[in-house]
Amino acid sequence: MAGIVESIPNFSEGRDPGVLAQLEHVVAGTQGVALLDRHCDVDHHRCVLTLAGSVESMQEAAFSVVAKASELIDLTHHAGQHPRLGACDVLPFVPLSGSTMEQCVRLAHDVGARIGRELRIPVFLYEEACERPSRKRLEQIRKGGPEALMKRMATDPAWAPDFGPSEPHPTAGVIAVGARHPLIAFNVVLQSHDVSVARDIAGSIRASNRGLPAVKAIGLELKSQGCVQVSMNLINYHRTPVHVAFEHVKRAAAVKGVAVVKSELVGLIPQEALAQTGGHDLQLDVSTQTQTLEHRLGQCGLE
Repeated sequence: MAGIVESIPNFSEGRDPGVLAQLEHVVAGTQGVALLDRHCDVDHHRCVLTLAGSVESMQEAAFSVVAKASELIDLTHHAGQHPRLGACDVLPFVPLSGSTMEQCVRLAHDVGARIGRELRIPVFLYEEACERPSRKRLEQIRKGGPEALMKRMATDPAWAPDFGPSEPHPTAGVIAVGARHPLIAFNVVLQSHDVSVARDIAGSIRASNRGLPAVKAIGLELKSQGCVQVSMNLINYHRTPVHVAFEHVKRAAAVKGVAVVKSELVGLIPQEALAQTGGHDLQLDVSTQTQTLEHRLGQCGLE
């Protein structure tokens, strides 16, 4: 995997297969970049693509897919459960073996600058790419939703974007571009129609509420399935492994008399993180072996 960078752009579109096909086509048309995974959710109204390739190729692929999203996705007609700020909502770069965090930070800065300059979309840098502690974490940028961010941008000089205009793009909104370490996006679906159940459990395990270390969580309604979901980002799986997060959610749900329907991975999981589970039954809806990052890289010849 010498010199390989991963990127996981999140798009505010999860229902129109034609739009998603065009986004994938842009990635497939970039030499040196492979599409490793696609995860879509109609309730979230969101799509997550996982790309990998050389540093140089990734710069072109990332910009091009953001540009295509800004053409195709109109946030003024968007309604979904997942928080979002932009057509391409977040664009993180993650170093794999042979690449460095410094290279990913530079990628975030270079691609972010080009997005701001050529697409006229305000860009907020986050995580390792951000130099302002007050908005380093993604949830700090998202706090209060698009309207609150727009107000901060208009009234507080500390909330001027890192690149691009001072007002959101009329249809594409804003974008958060960052460099970060690997994380695991992991959801647990509960047999309940009451979204407050999922929100209560999410609040109890969230690291910011002194719950599980390095865990971010929100509760969401899945109307199409008649269920609710605890949606988590495990930002350091060494501190809180997947099976630990799952068991906490399962126990908290049981206390409320609610059963777990299934769990799901959004995107890919490092082989090391899967090995940590040690055979625990996570009630996953697919085979985890096919969803490891290493497996998909091998399939694409990027080992």
